[in-house]
Formats: sequence, structure tokens, C-alpha cells
Amino acid sequence: MVAQWVPTKGALMYARTVYAVGDPTKIDDALETFCNEAPKLLADSPGFRSYGLFADRDLGKIAMASWWETEQDRSNSDDHLAERRAAMLTPFADSVLVNNSEVAAFRQSPKIAEARAFQLGRFMIEPSRIDDLIALFTNAGLPRFEALPNFCGSALFVDRDRGAGAVGVLFTDSASLKAARPQQSVARRQAVQETGLQAVALEEFEVVLLENNPENPQ
Repeated sequence: MVAQWVPTKGALMYARTVYAVGDPTKIDDALETFCNEAPKLLADSPGFRSYGLFADRDLGKIAMASWWETEQDRSNSDDHLAERRAAMLTPFADSVLVNNSEVAAFRQSPKIAEARAFQLGRFMIEPSRIDDLIALFTNAGLPRFEALPNFCGSALFVDRDRGAGAVGVLFTDSASLKAARPQQSVARRQAVQETGLQAVALEEFEVVLLENNPENPQ
């Protein structure tokens, strides 16, 4: 089920992201396990706000992000989720990377429930320039994305300690995502020129599951 993912506006939130690569022949079973178990595991965790599960079935890649109300909620949740998460990924994954970040800016459209395609761009940046990037993304990047046909939502994730982060953008379908690539390039070029951001990866995924906290409807 694709449900509402993030609130259209609200306070800063905190994210835990997981990136796993493994055997493409085993990815469907892993995704089914997460679809069946993750919503209940997360809903029982205090401070949980939303969850996204994304996949590249051909290459064998899974990306996921859970959003939390506070840093403490995020930390507490991992105390009881980490072991089960590892068990669910082990049959599929060769490598698993878990990172924490803050959700610095985000926006969604009324089409969020229709999201089926996801682009993720990861970057490095001098920590001292992160606030400049947040301002640019909020004032220029998000309005540019919102004007794109079939835009569903976007978020900026930053890790101030590492000088790293990511931008995720959701669309209703892969054709709309593909058509939006030139405008996303314009936004990326502006960020590079104005903040010194360095892009390190650009990936595209299928949206497998978007889940919002049922006790926190937006």
C-alpha cells in the first residue's frame, strides 16, 4: 500500500536511512518481508512518523528511510529494530549501510499516494555551507520541483557532522521522473555553483512502500 508519506509542513524531523545491495534473485523475498513486517514494527515505536521503501530490482539495491520526531526517538527505536532489520536483510544483502541525518526541508503534493518512482542524489558539502544549501533548496529547489509534472514530494537530508546528505524526489511514474531530469540538473548545478556541493551518486528506484504513522495523520 502506498500511503501518505510526510506532512506538507511541520517541524524538523530526523531520519535513519538504510542502503543495502545484494543478490537480485533474492530481492523480491526481502521486499515482501519488509512490506509485511516494517509497518507494524515502526508503528509500535514512539516518535515514528513515516517510512519509505525503494528498490532497484534489476541491480539488487534496496533503499529505505524512517522518519522520527526527535533524535532520541530515532536512537531508541534502533535499540529494538536493529536486530530484526539485520535478520530481514541477511538472506538478500551482501552489504548494508545505516546512516542518521536530519530532514532539513521537505514538501509533498496531493499526488503523494500515487508515487511510484524515486530519484536519490547523494552529495558531500563543507559543513559550514549546509545552512546555505538548506536555504537554497527551500527557496529555489523545492519551488522548481513542485512545478514539474506529476511531482509527488521531495526532501533534503543532511548530516552536519560528516558534511554529507541527499535529496530525494518522488514522481507518479518513471516517465515523469525521466522527463524531469533536465530541470533537476539545473537545480543541482545551481547548488554546486552557490554552495560548493559535490554530487557523489545519482540513483533511481521503484517506490515499493510509503507508510505514514496512522496515529499522526496529516
